[in-house]
Amino acid sequence: MIARLRPILRDALPPLRQAALLYGLCALCILIEIVLQAGDRHWLASPRLRQTVYEYAGFWPGLMGPWQPNYPLQPWVMFLSHAVLHGGLLHLIFNMATLFSLGLPVQDRVGQRGLGLLLLASVLSGGLGYGLLTNSPSPMVGASGGLFGLAGGLLAWNYIDRFASARKLWPVLRATLLLVAMNVALWWLMQGHLAWQTHLGGFIGGWLAALLIDPSSRNEREEKQLAGTDPGTSSNDTNPLNG
Repeated sequence: MIARLRPILRDALPPLRQAALLYGLCALCILIEIVLQAGDRHWLASPRLRQTVYEYAGFWPGLMGPWQPNYPLQPWVMFLSHAVLHGGLLHLIFNMATLFSLGLPVQDRVGQRGLGLLLLASVLSGGLGYGLLTNSPSPMVGASGGLFGLAGGLLAWNYIDRFASARKLWPVLRATLLLVAMNVALWWLMQGHLAWQTHLGGFIGGWLAALLIDPSSRNEREEKQLAGTDPGTSSNDTNPLNG
């Protein structure tokens, strides 16, 4: 079985060096969840390991207000640390699969550096959205703000490409409406235990960040490449962002 899957995975996934950021983030999230799972099963000394980690690294909206942090930098650290924590194996698997499915096309367009910047902006804006919009005192964990930011970035570039080539913009609106419908359905299925505020903040932040990272349409990029005026596609360095 493993032998049969090997060529499929080899064709579906890029080499390590070409997607080091994606593999690194995935490995970090998996490692953390393995440790937390070990704590859940009482294989480690601390019986409250997951709760303790959430207390110190989850996103607590109250820390944007009058709450006292566990350590001085917690109100700032939580904007990043929440994104590498997850609520369990299913949450982790779904998010990591989505990270690769959305991260690879983003990387194809702007390279690993652009992918990193887009993820960073989306995670930060997702946390901000949750902190500003939620009425819940509960912590938020998960990479979904960054993932919705990747989706927002891809849709922003699709909008630019379609607008520049005078193509219909309905597919962009349709995809956005599908994301909204998916959030509504998940919110209902999860009985309100869904951080839709994080998704909204990440999507908006990702859309805006994408326009700053790469404001050009594909046609404009191709014209620059053909004219030899794009410094990112010179003959000496054909893909500087994939290093």
